[in-house]
Amino acid sequence: MKVTVNVSNRHIHLTKEHIETLFGSGYALTEQKKLMQPHQFAANETLTVAGPRNEVSGVRIVGPERTQTQIEMTVSDVRYLGIKAPLRLSGDLEGSGAAVLKGPKGTVELKEGAIVAKRHIHISQKDADVMNLKDGDAVSVKMGGERALTYENTVIRIDEKNAGPECHLDIEEANAALIKNGDKADIIK
Repeated sequence: MKVTVNVSNRHIHLTKEHIETLFGSGYALTEQKKLMQPHQFAANETLTVAGPRNEVSGVRIVGPERTQTQIEMTVSDVRYLGIKAPLRLSGDLEGSGAAVLKGPKGTVELKEGAIVAKRHIHISQKDADVMNLKDGDAVSVKMGGERALTYENTVIRIDEKNAGPECHLDIEEANAALIKNGDKADIIK
């Protein structure tokens, strides 16, 4: 089965409480552009992420608001910041890394919430059934081209809201194979 690959750069998901702390009471994120995942968007707003060693400014927020605040960074980012962020699936935040978020109206000190996102594929139950896959299974994703590469241990995430199979790689993984948004790859069981 073919899958569309989309590249994920560093970004932040925020709770309503943290949006208001960082941007002011009653503040709502504004949409810059829609993302492939239904109801998700890149916001116009950005923040600074601070660690013990350094800061990274201009980190994009992805909306809408969430039930947990989460920072998704690359391996290079977390080394530069001096934080310990484990490789995890989105939402698996228990015991994850600490960081500080700086906004125009305030700061939020997170005791946990920073991760390096594990590569994954959003897939519908119908497509999962065709491939005899279940949520949490690991597959390989094979990229062709001049810098052909096979990404192993790519986690299946069954999502009925998803329009079609979509693989998320972080920007460092994508750069290794010269991948750009919208490229196609093969799912290998």
